Amino acid sequence: MVEKENLDVRTITMGISLLDCADSDLHTCCQKIYDKITAYASHLVKTGEEISREIGIPIVHKRISVTPVSLVGAACCHTPDDYVEIARTLDKAASTVGVNFLGGFSAIVSKGMTPSEELLIRAIPKALAVTDLVCSSVNVGSTKTGLNMDAVRLMGQIVKQAAEESKDRQCIGPAKLVVFCNAPDDNPFMAGAFHGVSEADAIINVGVSGPGVVKYALEQMDLRAKEANGKEADFEELCETIKKTAFKITRVGQYVAQEASRRLGVPFGIIDLSLAPTPAVGDSVADILKCIGVEQPGAPGTTAALAMLNDQVKKGGIMASSYVGGLSGAFIPVSEDQGMIDAVNAGALNIEKLEAMTCVCSVGLDMIAIPGDTPATSIAGIIADEAAIGMVNQKTTAVRVIPVIGKHVGDNIVWGGLLGHAPIMPVNTFSSERFVQRTGRIPAPVHSFKN
Repeated sequence: MVEKENLDVRTITMGISLLDCADSDLHTCCQKIYDKITAYASHLVKTGEEISREIGIPIVHKRISVTPVSLVGAACCHTPDDYVEIARTLDKAASTVGVNFLGGFSAIVSKGMTPSEELLIRAIPKALAVTDLVCSSVNVGSTKTGLNMDAVRLMGQIVKQAAEESKDRQCIGPAKLVVFCNAPDDNPFMAGAFHGVSEADAIINVGVSGPGVVKYALEQMDLRAKEANGKEADFEELCETIKKTAFKITRVGQYVAQEASRRLGVPFGIIDLSLAPTPAVGDSVADILKCIGVEQPGAPGTTAALAMLNDQVKKGGIMASSYVGGLSGAFIPVSEDQGMIDAVNAGALNIEKLEAMTCVCSVGLDMIAIPGDTPATSIAGIIADEAAIGMVNQKTTAVRVIPVIGKHVGDNIVWGGLLGHAPIMPVNTFSSERFVQRTGRIPAPVHSFKN
């Protein structure tokens, strides 16, 4: 499973509350932040490596999530540059303890923006450009509150600015920025992780993966079925196979989470069972969909296949652990999934079909490279569409698109590592400017009123 099917524990993420680091003096606030992170997470990386060696399963990333920084810096940050200083402090702390990423340079503005939250949002492009490990997220809507269209419009501009600020580094800034609707407080996956205010002072959340394991299980299932009766397995057997495989993967994550919690003296939070692909061949959600029966992701039937996969993954996960949370399901990023890249290059998959698939998957439009000259209003329109899906369907949705400056449809961009590479995908060129420029909120749907 490890050597041939790419089984791994994708991340141990330590959530740390920074609420008690707030101070009216910026320097003091930054020092408190640095001291608390380095105190809590000093042994996180070492512990993860020890557990990995003992069980023989890779733990790929060790990460930190912190309280949304707009709440921590409200008393001392009076300009966007003040928030950039906090971002530098977070980056320094993350580097000191040796983690791969730190999430939480975030704001929750689903109903409105405080001055502090707007300052943080306007600081995001520079903050992501001058740091290496800091990730950012902004929640612009929820099922209970509706969509904050002022925040949506602003985030369209911020995504563009983040690309401009990092154009000397392949426009990597927006790759570390997620725009959410219904963001969960306990998500261990980057770039959208933050430590919610409902959480304990510190917590251990573990994100497991394993699309390659599921793919292999389905291939073996069909081989056995053909040998037994000359035809492929039916849907009942297919669902049972996915569910049982997800159970096994989740049990691995449960053990890792409990061990990390015990050794670090930090409470165990949740297991996030998300089939999170990597650029490695065979470690692909797209390949699972092909095993289920579609020629390429994007073919008719793709959304139904993904809905079934997502549901069975969750059913297997909740049998294996009482504390399944975060996002849990199937991610469908483009750049991080070689099968998705192949589908785009084959002409089978476009943004509109990806959007339809997000109605039934774990998150949303993820790691999609688009032309650098895409208007900010079109990006805001994409965010609004995806957020509306989340709002109406009472689920988490997100947008992580990267306008690559100087690139056009047909070009490619290479980031390397876990971020992989991506073809530049076309964006509908008809304007959404009039829609995006309207101010105010889109009200919550009628089914949100449940009290």
